[in-house]
Amino acid sequence: MEKVLGNNVTYAYQEELLGTGHTVMQAIPYLENKKGKVVILYGDVPIVREETLKKLIEKSIKEKEYATVLTAIVPNPTGYGRIIRDDTTRIKEIVEERDANSEQRKITEINSGLYCFDIEELVKALGKLTNNNSQGEYYLTDVIKIMNQKGLKVGAMIVEDKTEILGVNDRAQLEMLTRLLRIRINQEHMKNGVTIEDTNNTYIYDDVKIGVDTVIHPNTTIKSGVVIGENCEIGPNAYIREGCNIADNVKIGSFVEVKKAVIGEGTKVPHLSYMGDCEIGKKTNIGCGTITCNYDGFKKSKTIIGDGAFVGSNVNFIAPVEIGDNTIIAAGSTITDDVPKDSLSIARQRQTNKKDWNKK
Repeated sequence: MEKVLGNNVTYAYQEELLGTGHTVMQAIPYLENKKGKVVILYGDVPIVREETLKKLIEKSIKEKEYATVLTAIVPNPTGYGRIIRDDTTRIKEIVEERDANSEQRKITEINSGLYCFDIEELVKALGKLTNNNSQGEYYLTDVIKIMNQKGLKVGAMIVEDKTEILGVNDRAQLEMLTRLLRIRINQEHMKNGVTIEDTNNTYIYDDVKIGVDTVIHPNTTIKSGVVIGENCEIGPNAYIREGCNIADNVKIGSFVEVKKAVIGEGTKVPHLSYMGDCEIGKKTNIGCGTITCNYDGFKKSKTIIGDGAFVGSNVNFIAPVEIGDNTIIAAGSTITDDVPKDSLSIARQRQTNKKDWNKK
């Protein structure tokens, strides 16, 4: 986790695994003498929406609740703690399944394990936790009962999309949640006017921006940080990697890989090409099989191609190299030097035919 979050957060370590309440106790030194709200999340519940957490916090503040629990109604609550309400529908306590009686196990409102607490009252309640239960653990859920006994207001917010609180315990569940997240991201783009022909076979990272009326064909991957304009056509079998900024009316065709590329409006990269570490101007055509040779074994270098260029098939650009506006690059050329604007560049050996060579 530290590799992912880096040094921008403070870490507390639980040396012994003595329950969820004991886990939160490890944070007491960082919570003491502080006021306000603290949100508690599970690290293995990865696809809860930011909007859901904002609503949870807003409800807790607006309704002056000392604890606000995110809950869900599920048809099969097996394995989850049950939400116990009184006759006024107020939450009395949360009972873990292993400690629940037969009637309590019939309850279908379950605890997600996500909370918003008043910091001061949480710290006080943590000091009163005991491990008097079937597992001999300190349950964070017992904090709810402790707050109720003090007459403090405890509330709940039922999550609209139950998939948000699903957890990951093995690789099969990880794949399932990845699939759910992929569909969620794709649906959001489609609501915003993007056509995705096959949501099951399109992989778009969550911070990608795509303009309206762009079409994404199947088996396309678009990685983190990519920006794609309007009326573009991407794929099929395209791989748009990090650091790409693609303008309006651009075509990225089949079996094309693009990485750290800025591509101007109306440019076409139709098929079987690699465009890495490059800038391509407006209304340029990149022929089939063209690659930017951006890595010499030691460092990455950039290829710059101007506006209105026409690049024939099977061209190699040996970076660093700059191609001017309105140039024509002959098919099969390996370009090692800059090409001035309005030029035709041919960089290939003259054809030689050896008569009767094959007979010999």
